[in-house]
Amino acid sequence: MILDTLKKLAVQRFGVKAEALAPNDDLFEVLGIDSLQALDLLTDLEDAFDVEIPDYEVQGVNTLGGLAELIEARR
Repeated sequence: MILDTLKKLAVQRFGVKAEALAPNDDLFEVLGIDSLQALDLLTDLEDAFDVEIPDYEVQGVNTLGGLAELIEARR
C-alpha cells in the first residue's frame, strides 16, 4: 500500500514514529520539516515508486494522503 510505504520513508528519513503519522496530518508540522527537506522526501518517493512527480503537482500538497493520491495517479 502506498500510504504504508510513505510512512516508512518518513520514519527512516526524519525519525518520527509511524503511529504519529495520519493521512490528513500536515507533513510540515508532524515531521518538523522545511521546504528543502520536503524536496528530499519527494526524491525518495520518486525513487521508491519509480515515478516522476513534477514540482508544480506537489505545490499545495501537504499531507501523506495527498502524496499517496499523486503517486497513485502517476503509476
